[in-house]
Amino acid sequence: MKLARRAFLRAGAGALFSASAPGIATAVASPAILRGNAARRISLQNIHTGEHLATEYFADGRYMPGALDAINRLLRDFRTGDVHAMDPRLLDLLNSLSVRMDTTAQFHVISGFRSPHTNGMLHGKSSGVATKSLHMQGMAIDVRLPGRPLNNLHAAAVSLEQGGVGFYPSSDFVHVDTGRVRRWSGV
Repeated sequence: MKLARRAFLRAGAGALFSASAPGIATAVASPAILRGNAARRISLQNIHTGEHLATEYFADGRYMPGALDAINRLLRDFRTGDVHAMDPRLLDLLNSLSVRMDTTAQFHVISGFRSPHTNGMLHGKSSGVATKSLHMQGMAIDVRLPGRPLNNLHAAAVSLEQGGVGFYPSSDFVHVDTGRVRRWSGV
């Protein structure tokens, strides 16, 4: 019964969109479909550790603690091993981005949580790394979506009008976060 209901909800969500370019749905999804009690899934691959995870992190109106723990572990600072709680709104943003891109493919994660030590080291090497990066609060992630043009992922993220979106075409990733709405381009 639950699977049939989920399939129905996903089909309904898909019906709300019409694609004008491959991989980008142009209509805005109803917040009730993306928020409400509908199940939410996420599929991730940490490119630095090789770890993969596909999990339902929200079901029956609540976040699933075991799934959140697994996500936090996968998105840890791979340099130090530090694990930090990721903002569930960031997971919801990625879920919305998957729906907008009409895909269940794994996001390739370039950077999830960053310890203050790692962030300081990266900031020392690049002016593009913020001193008080939202990565250190579990509120930001850098991703790409294999098989989809980076500019389509960027356009989809911008169209959600949620948090910050940075476009890094030379480095082959898009940054999304749950901070205030803002846009920028980097290298």
